[in-house]
Amino acid sequence: MADTAKNDAFVEFERVQKSYDGVNLVVKDLNLSMPRGEFLTMLGPSGSGKTTCLMMLAGFETATHGDIRLGGTSINNIPPHKRGIGMVFQNYALFPHMTVAENLAFPLEVRKIGKSEREEKVMRALGGRALGMVQMQDFAGRRPSQLSGGQQQRIALSRALVFEPELVLMDEPLGALDKQLRETLQFEITNLAHELGITTVYVTHDQTEALTMSDRVAVFENGRIQQLAPPDKLYEEPENSFVAQFIGENNTLEGVIKEIKGGVALVRLDNGDLIDAKPINVTEAGQRTRVSIRPERVEMDKSRLSPDAHTLKAEVLEFIYMGDIFRTRLRVAGNDDFVIKTRNAPDQVRLQPGQMIDIGWLADDCRALDA
Repeated sequence: MADTAKNDAFVEFERVQKSYDGVNLVVKDLNLSMPRGEFLTMLGPSGSGKTTCLMMLAGFETATHGDIRLGGTSINNIPPHKRGIGMVFQNYALFPHMTVAENLAFPLEVRKIGKSEREEKVMRALGGRALGMVQMQDFAGRRPSQLSGGQQQRIALSRALVFEPELVLMDEPLGALDKQLRETLQFEITNLAHELGITTVYVTHDQTEALTMSDRVAVFENGRIQQLAPPDKLYEEPENSFVAQFIGENNTLEGVIKEIKGGVALVRLDNGDLIDAKPINVTEAGQRTRVSIRPERVEMDKSRLSPDAHTLKAEVLEFIYMGDIFRTRLRVAGNDDFVIKTRNAPDQVRLQPGQMIDIGWLADDCRALDA
């Protein structure tokens, strides 16, 4: 994992704000620093501010307030083509009237690199890892319309890398591709970025993509970063209800804190049941809370719980066979959308609709968050 100490920062946002109308802020006091070589994903729903941050870093939008630095130098007033940043877009943005080779040569021409060196770099790019395991020299004379979506995106990625930038920005580059190709390119892009040591800022609304590819993920909502963390911590230790709901599948139950003792919150649910949870951003008895528990952390086997653990009665509403896992929907404490996931193992029980079971969990796996 890359060191995130501020004095090692390569990309920095300091108190950055953005408003399009002079009244409403779409980015609010953004503070973010990245070390060299990190792959950071900005994740969030539409309108959360993630793409605006990327566009300000690229120079296509200007910050209303604050400073954006690259390698310690402010780039607020530097035009996009002089920032030395590679850019990959969702719609590929290849020039339709140019061949593949001409598209790759374009950023080199803009930087006034000589013809012989341009040709060398283009041919190296066509045979390089940026275009996957299959050599693509044969595509040099084709136009973008003669390529598949995956081939076009590989060319777009190669064009962003051909002039050897220190920073590459990617704006939902895989959004237009089918699922299988998207997953293949996720691994290709991640491996390439790490092999070349490229600092990468990646924007997506696809949480699986963010968890799969990133060193760290910044979750955006309403113009602010709600949580910035490595993927495993983001999934397993959400700091608020928005992150818990946005990242992965999640069960929630509403209630009131009855007491907090020894790092465990005793929560009285709205239907009167008691459960154990780990207090995250609740501090005292009487507070409303929304507890969060991942479907794979719910236990049906009491032997895996502590003897004094609180359990809940659950009615099986639906059983779905999904190949590698079983997904079962339950009615729990008045919630008809409570889901548990179990591994498809030879000894795994297949629950039947109408069946009554007891469920529970380890207190550390259930997080008491803001209501």
